Amino acid sequence: MTPWVKRLLAANFIVFFIQQMVPGVTSTFAFVPALILLRPWTVVTYMFLHGGWMHILFNMIVLFFFGPRVEQRLGSNRFITLYFVAGISGALLSFVLAPEAAIIGASAAIFGVEAAFAKYWPRELIYIWGVLPIQAIWLIALTVAYSIWSGMNGSTSGVADFAHLGGIAGGFLYLWWADRHYGTRKFRARATAPKVARGRVLEWKRVDPTAIHELNRDEVNRILDKISAQGLESLSAEERTFLSNFVPPDDRIPPVS
Repeated sequence: MTPWVKRLLAANFIVFFIQQMVPGVTSTFAFVPALILLRPWTVVTYMFLHGGWMHILFNMIVLFFFGPRVEQRLGSNRFITLYFVAGISGALLSFVLAPEAAIIGASAAIFGVEAAFAKYWPRELIYIWGVLPIQAIWLIALTVAYSIWSGMNGSTSGVADFAHLGGIAGGFLYLWWADRHYGTRKFRARATAPKVARGRVLEWKRVDPTAIHELNRDEVNRILDKISAQGLESLSAEERTFLSNFVPPDDRIPPVS
């Protein structure tokens, strides 16, 4: 399991147990859009509160299955930024469209992680309830459609539909921004620079596939085999970006200014 996924799982369960033992925690740290100016900290704290065992278990199971692969793909710093951007976006959209409803739960942040998964592995099959297969991109599309319908019709199930939509929107916007600032164009300029091209080959040879999450291992092995067979120049910018996420930090070649 990846570093931030482990920390987030622990933090959510610790806060949940505190909720059970300390009266007033939920009401103090829940997000009420109409009170945002009086309690601005709640745009973050609401993400760590849950309404019951089923609520927290569902969110944490989704984080457990989707989070590690997304964190390895993005890197830990960008992953935790994605998580909080999605969570805060969920709160802000609720502020605009549902200002009176109190909100708790990590769902908006989790939906941001799911959005990232759907972006990078759109055709990956997800099994709903472990039985019904659906491609990741269609799962997100159906979630968006249902959240819009439910939110506009007034959800009576206690589900923060607009927070879910905000999480998905915030997740995709952050990924779009990250691609522009850390994505293919800048990476291509850095990774193909003559001063570091040879160093890139050496650092990527230090990648240990056995230490990589099994969901990403086959793709890493494929790219490493491609380097061995066809050389560094055969890699696309996307493949270079993907592989760079698995280089041990001490082995990374510093950027060329």
